[in-house]
Amino acid sequence: MHLSTEFKNYGFIGVGSLFLAYGVVALFIPNALVTGGTSGMALLMHYIFHYPVGVMMMAINAPLLLLGTKFFGKHFTVRSIVAIGFTSVCIDGMRAWMNVLPLSHDVILASIFGGISVGIGLGFILSAHASAGGSTIIAKIVASKTSIKASTVMLVIDMLIVIAIALISKNVDLALWSLVSIYISAKSIDMFLTRGPSKKVVHIVSSQIEALCETIVHHLGPYGTIVQGSGIFEHEEKRMIFLVVENSRIPRLKELIQSVDDEAFMVVMEASELLGRGH
Repeated sequence: MHLSTEFKNYGFIGVGSLFLAYGVVALFIPNALVTGGTSGMALLMHYIFHYPVGVMMMAINAPLLLLGTKFFGKHFTVRSIVAIGFTSVCIDGMRAWMNVLPLSHDVILASIFGGISVGIGLGFILSAHASAGGSTIIAKIVASKTSIKASTVMLVIDMLIVIAIALISKNVDLALWSLVSIYISAKSIDMFLTRGPSKKVVHIVSSQIEALCETIVHHLGPYGTIVQGSGIFEHEEKRMIFLVVENSRIPRLKELIQSVDDEAFMVVMEASELLGRGH
């Protein structure tokens, strides 16, 4: 990993943490809204027990990140620890020391613009090949032990958080607006990362296809196709990997490809419509 790349990654983490923290402090907390994943769990703990949100984020995520090292690798885990730690400090610092005032007390505006702020923050953090929450780790572990998809696990976690805020606040409107904010955050992440639909078609041409396949299967899953072909000029035999990948996993895929073959050729295209295999 080049030093300049790592500096860029940690710069993205810093900017993303500030966006995420501001959305939580200025818009979510004043309006008793929640977001998805472990950040949403931390907000729930704050509303129930009045614990600092940042402290709860670190308490929930720390064991999950340590557990997830074998699934995501050392560098990803270190960056994620930094992202979660800095986000936690920013959230509690903005509330305790900086006295950041609520941007709006209108729950509709808070859900929309809070979702955008959190989505942009997470987009920066994901671009740095890191994570701001351990719900992805829970999903990965469940998916590896069962036939349940990781995306399904994450959806269930988010739905449980929304149901919990409805029961705690005895206000269905807050739960519904929290659901809107989660949706807006997800769309903001997609637009930030790839400025397009939620999935991409990826073609990879490399002289190290077998090594790439092994790495992709280990880190991203077993779904993909090897396409046989020949070069247009000298008709030499070539092989290409064909994948359909979630937008949020494109930065990770790039990192994996570069770690195996820094001369590999990668083309990313829009997946405007998908049919079959669960789509």
